[in-house]
Amino acid sequence: MVGRKMSDGKLGGFLMSKNVSEEKIQILEMVEDGKITAAEGTELLAALESNEEEIVPRKDVKWLKVRVYTMDDQPKVNVNIPISLVDVGLKLAKKYDPKFNDSGRDNIDLDEILDAIKNGAEGKIVDVIDDEEQTKIKVYVE
Repeated sequence: MVGRKMSDGKLGGFLMSKNVSEEKIQILEMVEDGKITAAEGTELLAALESNEEEIVPRKDVKWLKVRVYTMDDQPKVNVNIPISLVDVGLKLAKKYDPKFNDSGRDNIDLDEILDAIKNGAEGKIVDVIDDEEQTKIKVYVE
């Protein structure tokens, strides 16, 4: 079982190595929370490792931020995802979910949005009010 990062620098009782990236920990937590399967987590970790040589640590790492609020502005979802993980996640979704490309995104080209983000675009991507679900959805890059 995957553990949470403890204040003593341990991850679920195991000493955390300094080279364990935040992205790897996030993937392990997604497996633990049941958001992805162990096989998907393994594939994500392998993809990260295969790209490690190409990754140069930068201070300007960009995050995709997803916020969902009730109509009275009470937070329901607050998720921050590294852009590099979004790229891998989209590739996995396209590979394993045959309905992914037909999931109601008729006028949204996710590849185009991701390319724009990789080329420096920042700010608001989505700002939607869903009256039926009584929620406000905001997606942006910082």
